[in-house]
Amino acid sequence: MPATTATLSARQAVAGCLIFAGLLLQISGFTKLDVSSIPVSYAFWLAVLLLWRDLPTRTRRQSGVLAGIGLALLMAAHVYYEADIAWPSILDGNTFVVAMLVGVSFVGLIGARRGSSRPLGRPITGARGIASTWLGVHLLGTILNLSTVFMIGDRLARQGPLSMPQYLALNRGLSSAALWSPFFASMGVVMTLAPDMHYPQVLAMGLPLAMVAGALTVLELSRRYALDEVAGFSLSPRSLLMPVSMAALVMLFHYGLTPKLSIVSIITFLLPAVALASNLPQGVSWTLKRFHQHTITRLPAMRGELTLFLCAGLLTKGLSTFVDAATDSSWRLFAQFEAFEAVLSFLAIVASALVGLHPIIGVSVLASMLDLEADRQTLFAFVGLAAWAVGTSVGPLSGINLSLQGRYGISGKQMMCANLGYAFAMTALVITTILLLKPLGMLA
Repeated sequence: MPATTATLSARQAVAGCLIFAGLLLQISGFTKLDVSSIPVSYAFWLAVLLLWRDLPTRTRRQSGVLAGIGLALLMAAHVYYEADIAWPSILDGNTFVVAMLVGVSFVGLIGARRGSSRPLGRPITGARGIASTWLGVHLLGTILNLSTVFMIGDRLARQGPLSMPQYLALNRGLSSAALWSPFFASMGVVMTLAPDMHYPQVLAMGLPLAMVAGALTVLELSRRYALDEVAGFSLSPRSLLMPVSMAALVMLFHYGLTPKLSIVSIITFLLPAVALASNLPQGVSWTLKRFHQHTITRLPAMRGELTLFLCAGLLTKGLSTFVDAATDSSWRLFAQFEAFEAVLSFLAIVASALVGLHPIIGVSVLASMLDLEADRQTLFAFVGLAAWAVGTSVGPLSGINLSLQGRYGISGKQMMCANLGYAFAMTALVITTILLLKPLGMLA
């Protein structure tokens, strides 16, 4: 038995090193070294293969189906339509997004000091507590992502078992951040699929919608539940310092220091660099120890999301290649991508999330069947982000709901049923926003 444990630990450590190597290769590509995406993708895929047996059965099955369909479509395009396939590069789909996710993971090393353990704040109760919980998860989650749910959820759990209002505040606070946060995987995906999107316009649409989602959550939960004894998380100004500072740094690099790099690229190298700089004052050996520990423990633990994103990228490449080969690059799902088509696309992705598909699948498949002009990429990006935000909140197999289930025991079906009304309301708001874009001058 000890030998088996040692073998598993060694395998996972090697996989973590490969993931870290993929990140370094991706960052090298931003320099004059100009490293291609091929070695980056190989490093990530090798890590996935090493970690495959550790994946939950559901994730393994879904990822295997995605990758299998992608490969089958590539083979069909090559055999039946004589498409010229660049086989060495078929695995590089979504490597930009995966590298960004790996880079963002290093945020856990920022600001931590030897022996420090600051409390997250005193819990409060009532509607104010729910509002504070939602806002805390939302703002901190823009940078820390899913780890914020565990930080705040564990803090609330010290007061007793979590209640449904607390679960819903955690769920909706994080999922709604997908509407606008540049640090979320959702933004990385749409920026990769729609490189000419205008982030300021997406921010102008997504941030107000997220705030409305928060207000809707507080009002709805206040009506449905007695909140007098429901503990909430008290957000302190100190806890906002890190996400606000990181957002400001990203904007500084994007608009000043490195304007030629996309926001996804900047996040990929900036967060690990800040983590390195914040730990160096504690000593080189301390810094190396923390980075080593992060590499061999935290990075392999990301196997689920990394596998899903890579396999979805392979599916997208296979589908787009097959469609182009079969139709001589002339068929598209829609002849144009206007408000009506955007609404249909949004509804289709949310519906697919309800039956258990991750929104990245719907967004990626949609992109592969469109020929988006530059002036329609912002609309596509908003559709993808909105579908991601609503779909992950209500989808029983979304990452946030699976995490809540695994950590605290709440079932995905219960979360889905409790979120249906919220999902319908958010769907109506998103559709209204899409239909108003042209009258408001935000859609040419």
